Amino acid sequence: MKKIKVLIVDDSALVRQTLVSVFSEDRSIEVVGTAADPYMAAQKLTKTVPDVITLDIEMPKMDGLTFLKKIMTQHPIPVVIISSLTAKGTEMAMKALEYGAVEILTKPQLHLKSFFEEYKLRLFDIIKAASVSRIKRRSAITVAKVPAKVNVSEVIARRQNNSLIKTTEKVVAIGASTGGTEAIKDLLQALPGDSPGVVIVQHMPEQFTKSFAQRLDGICEVTVKEASHGDNIIRGRVLIAPGNKHMVVKRNGARYYVELLDSPLVNRHRPSVDVLFRSVANFAGKNSIGVILTGMGADGAQGLLDMREAGALTIAQDERSSVVFGMPKKAIELNAVEKVLSLDFITPFILRNL
Repeated sequence: MKKIKVLIVDDSALVRQTLVSVFSEDRSIEVVGTAADPYMAAQKLTKTVPDVITLDIEMPKMDGLTFLKKIMTQHPIPVVIISSLTAKGTEMAMKALEYGAVEILTKPQLHLKSFFEEYKLRLFDIIKAASVSRIKRRSAITVAKVPAKVNVSEVIARRQNNSLIKTTEKVVAIGASTGGTEAIKDLLQALPGDSPGVVIVQHMPEQFTKSFAQRLDGICEVTVKEASHGDNIIRGRVLIAPGNKHMVVKRNGARYYVELLDSPLVNRHRPSVDVLFRSVANFAGKNSIGVILTGMGADGAQGLLDMREAGALTIAQDERSSVVFGMPKKAIELNAVEKVLSLDFITPFILRNL
């Protein structure tokens, strides 16, 4: 089997050595070079074109974001950002996703054995997903317009039609992995401010999910936040599962809310889409809509089947618009999907079926 060729770009010699050592444990991955800065990386690219580049953000001579933009506008190659967990780093990592990075990952914490074992599994999955992802050339980096925030209660008060008077609100549950950050952004930006509550699992490291939610909150009419234990699922609000926490939906009377769990990895992930979807099937059933988006692996497929069997409307992103057609494909193969749609048509379809 052809090996996945990886170029490691990081100014830390220790990190470079660690990543080389980690990748050596997976026979399907081959490190074809390391570089301490983007200029060294550019020289190596003239000799060997890797399948995936791992890239630090803060480096001497040229920062990682500048190098990423050059790659994406000149010769797109799947890039995985490996960044430190600092406030500045998380903000820059969000920009990296906008600029075309496939995934973001924390730098390894060598002193924590349990963390490191889980880290290796996640790293291998990310590299394999990146190697098969669809990367598009970007002619320019644009900044999305920021719409005015909508006061949800005022919107609902203005609309006095009976369509809003329901004994049980709908819950929209979304699961995604590789390529999902931009797909989720596109879906949420198309939602009006009084949309039913949305719960999301996006495979993403701890702390990055908070920055991701803040970024979306600034460009969407709905309110977007990283979920906290006990948060209510209400109209106009989107809750994103925190990195390293499973999120489940519960019900108390007519009220839906979320709980966060520290339980073990499921499908090699925490948060897991399956965990979210199964809880939605159990507690919301036919009052829910499930959406599985781009991503590597099978996480969410069985949970989406549970939702469909419980009476939920289930949707999968199609192959053409997916960065990685792994999770949607598995769900389709399980007969968990009622409708397969291009990304642009998913939100309008949801709104028509509320």
